[in-house]
Amino acid sequence: MNPTAVSAKARFIPLQKSYYPILLASFVAVFLISNILATKGVEIGPLITDGAFFLFPISYVIGDVLAECYGFTATRRAIWTSFVVTVLAVLAFYVAIWLPPASFYSGQVEFEMVLGLVPQIVVASLVGYIVGQLLNSYVLVAIKKRTGEKSLWARLLGSTVVGEFGDTLLFCLIAAPVIGITTAGELGNFVVVGFLWKTLLEIALLPLTYAVIRWVKKAEGY
Repeated sequence: MNPTAVSAKARFIPLQKSYYPILLASFVAVFLISNILATKGVEIGPLITDGAFFLFPISYVIGDVLAECYGFTATRRAIWTSFVVTVLAVLAFYVAIWLPPASFYSGQVEFEMVLGLVPQIVVASLVGYIVGQLLNSYVLVAIKKRTGEKSLWARLLGSTVVGEFGDTLLFCLIAAPVIGITTAGELGNFVVVGFLWKTLLEIALLPLTYAVIRWVKKAEGY
């Protein structure tokens, strides 16, 4: 065989078999979509929240799986990846809005309404997300270092309470004026409802979180 032909053969970097990339992609997608949904204020009876209330808690479920299975460093990488991707998306939205619409395009106003994310909302979401997710993963890993593999429920609940409270409080304080919340009572309602809803939803999803963690650990040969 010709040595030159062998050396010229195409080569590729082999992929490592892991579910981390899938969880990372899901993590990024949930956060990005939630940022768009959160621009809508939602009022259900006496409850005041935003349009991402039903989706955003899923990011904490995925964050719990990442922290429990892969550790704080890997989870922190996923958090910052989501942050960068969302910033890039927001910049792309603004550029697309700024570009002159074609003469046959009649949806410019609607396009701006949906994707013209208010800077204050974006800042609120990013600040709350970074602080909340870092707290969530840090607390979970810190508890795990003390308990080992035991008491998974304790670290899931403990990290959720700390992370969701930090996230919700910061987001609500920064975003409330833009959403239309002006009184202390409405702000308190916004914070309490958001925190309780997200926390209770995560508690309700604990069986799913347990199942995913068990499956990932088994699949990764933990």
